[in-house]
Amino acid sequence: MTHVHPRISPDGHQHDTDGQAEILDLDAEVLAEHTLAIAQWLPVRKSPGQIVDLGCGTGAGTFALLERFPEAHVTAVDASSGHLQRLREKARARGVEERVRTVQADLDEPDWPDLGTPDLVWASASMHHMAHPDRALRIVHDLLAPGGLFAVVELSGFPRFLPEDAPADRPGLEERCHEASDRFHAEHVPHRGADWGPKLAEAGFTVEGERTITVNIESPHGEAVGAYALGSLQRMRRSVADALSTEDLAALDRLLDTHGPHSILRREDLVVRTERTVWAARRTD
Repeated sequence: MTHVHPRISPDGHQHDTDGQAEILDLDAEVLAEHTLAIAQWLPVRKSPGQIVDLGCGTGAGTFALLERFPEAHVTAVDASSGHLQRLREKARARGVEERVRTVQADLDEPDWPDLGTPDLVWASASMHHMAHPDRALRIVHDLLAPGGLFAVVELSGFPRFLPEDAPADRPGLEERCHEASDRFHAEHVPHRGADWGPKLAEAGFTVEGERTITVNIESPHGEAVGAYALGSLQRMRRSVADALSTEDLAALDRLLDTHGPHSILRREDLVVRTERTVWAARRTD
């Protein structure tokens, strides 16, 4: 769940809204194993020396790539100075600061900063935020070293956390929230959930692989899952509140009331269910 657009985040709100960095950190922690699995799947011909992480957020992809390719250096690009600052702090704490360069940039601008000639470009949940993704794909194609690889990771939407019959007073609430969220994103973030394969081919890439990673984290789980569920549903509420019935909105607010008896943090039946699809596309010219 990394983001690049300076004005729109996954719920359609400004990038610097409260809690955005925290939810990115929780996403990185809860889904670390799955992010690393995607990095390990990439069909690289040789270990890349230079990598660019487009829309790096607070570094979920950056650190997975540094772990996967221990000789590589990563240029991490994001529109948010706060996200980049947090990424640099993590890099220092992990002792890899010499392998990370951060660049603040709005990639909706036609002129991108100098990002070198990378062997691998990674864009996780960032392409769909761009106003002109087709132009961005062509820029990445020309940016890559010949034979280089572009990995595009796309979300299926917000994760699901609750059983279908929950909460007891409004069964199916989460599904109705997702339906409202999907309608919102179809209007405001129309490329979310896109099939990037044809778009990559149109930009001149040869698509060499596509894989969908299914996430299904069952209980028992750590505190991070509860915090992740809380943060995700708080963000979803912002885009669905006007579309929900009065009863559903009240039930959602009871889940989000961390001091109340129905708080999502008190539930022992939380799971994390979602999917992420990755396309591996090569510059072959």
